Amino acid sequence: MASDPFFQPASSLRSPAKRRKLNFDARITLLTLLISLPGILVAELMLWYSPNHSNEFKWTITIFIALAWMIGSSILHGQVIRPLQTLANMVAAIREEDFSFRLRGAAREDSLADLIYEINTLSARMQKQKISALEATALLKKVMMEIDVAVFTFDQQQRLRIVNRAGEQLMGRIAPRMLGLTAEELGLHEFLQSAEPQTLQATFPGKHGRWAISHTAFRENGVPHQLLLISDLSRALREEERQAWQRLIRVLGHELNNSLAPIKSIAGTLGSLTGRSGLPDETKQDMQHGLKVIENRVESLGRFMQAYTQLARMPAPTRIRIEVGPLVQRAASLERRLDVVLLPGAPASTDADPDQVEQVVINLIRNAVDAALDNSLRHPGAVHVGWRTNARAIEIFILDEGPGLPKSDNLFVPFFTTKHGGSGIGLTLSRQIAEAHGGTLQLRNRGDRTGCEAVLSLPLSFDSAPA
Repeated sequence: MASDPFFQPASSLRSPAKRRKLNFDARITLLTLLISLPGILVAELMLWYSPNHSNEFKWTITIFIALAWMIGSSILHGQVIRPLQTLANMVAAIREEDFSFRLRGAAREDSLADLIYEINTLSARMQKQKISALEATALLKKVMMEIDVAVFTFDQQQRLRIVNRAGEQLMGRIAPRMLGLTAEELGLHEFLQSAEPQTLQATFPGKHGRWAISHTAFRENGVPHQLLLISDLSRALREEERQAWQRLIRVLGHELNNSLAPIKSIAGTLGSLTGRSGLPDETKQDMQHGLKVIENRVESLGRFMQAYTQLARMPAPTRIRIEVGPLVQRAASLERRLDVVLLPGAPASTDADPDQVEQVVINLIRNAVDAALDNSLRHPGAVHVGWRTNARAIEIFILDEGPGLPKSDNLFVPFFTTKHGGSGIGLTLSRQIAEAHGGTLQLRNRGDRTGCEAVLSLPLSFDSAPA
C-alpha cells in the first residue's frame, strides 16, 4: 500500500510537488489518445502505401480517421472522468453535511456500481447519525434548561459560554447579558477555585438561600472547559419542613377536634340543665357564665385549628391568564385602615391562580399596614404597592415605612409571629402559594429608609416556571 500512489500519508496530502506532473485528467486524456494511436498509424500506413486510391480519397479517409480518433478519445475520457467528478461532488456534499443527495447506478454489477453503493450507504448512515446527534443535543439542551440547578460553563479564560434558565434566575440577568463575562465579573470566581464540593449559605443577585456548589472539568473540541453547578437546597429543605408541619397539624387537628366536639356538646347540655334546676340565681348565673366561657373558648380553639389546617390542605393553583395591574389595585382597595399608594406600572400579565395570588398580596399589604401603624412610631408611615417586570418574571412589591424586620430566621416558620394576636401562618401560606406558582417571596429591610420591602416574584408564563 505504501507504493500505491492513491494511498498517501495525511501529512502529504495537498503538499506541493517538487516537480511538475500531469494531473489526473490530463493523464487520462493522454492515455486514451495513445491507446488507439498504434492502430491509427498502421491504418494510415496501409492507406498511403496502397496504389489503388487517389490522394484526395486518402486525405478524406485520413481526416475522417483523425476526427473519429479525437471523438472516440473524448467519449472514453468522459466515461472515466465524469463519474469521478460526480463522486467528488457527492463526497463534497457529505463533507458539508448535506446528506440529501444519492447517486444513481448502484444497481449495476461492476466496480463503479460498488463504489456508488458504498458512498450512498455511507451518506445514509451519516444522515441517521446526524439526526440522532441533533436529537440528543436538543434533548440535552431541553433538560439543561428545565432542571432546577444553575449550570454555568466557562472556557480557558474563565469566560462564560453557556448558562441555563436556573442560572439566569440565580444571577438576575438574562443569558445575552452574561455570556462573555468572566467568572470574576459574575462573582463566581471563588467557586471555581474550590478543590472540593461545598455547601454554604450565600446571597446571589437573584436569590438567597443554602446552596450545594460543585465544579468539574471537561473538554470541548479538545479545549479544556469548566462546568459549575449550583443547586438550591433551601426549597427542598422547606418542602420537607412544610410536609412535617402539615403532618403535625393534621394530627393535632384530628385529636383536638375529637376532644372539642364532646366538650362543646356537654357544655351546652349542662347550660340547659342549669336553667331547669332549683339552684340559687347567683349560683345558676355563675355556672351558666362558666359554661358559656367553655363553649366560647372551644369555638375559638376550633377556629384557631381550622386556620392552621389551610397549610395542610392548600390546593394546587388553577392557572389562567391574569392582568397584574387590576389584581394589585383590587387588593390595595380592600385595606381601609390606611390609604395605600398604588405606584403606576407597565401593563403585565402572567399565568396564575388569581384567588391565591390576590390572597398573597392582601396578606402582604395587611402586614405592611400593621407595620406602618406600629405603636413605636411617632407618626403612621406610608405604604406603597406596585409591580415591575424583567426578562423572566413579574415582581409585585410592597414598601412600608414601619420599624423594619427583626433579625430572625423564623419569619416563614409556622406558628412564629412578631405581632400581638397573630396566627403565624400568613407568611408561610404566602410563600407556599408563591412557590406553587414557580415563584419566590422575599422580605428584606429597605436600604433607603426604615421599613420593609416584600417582593412576590412570579414567572411571566407557566412555561418559564421551574419544574
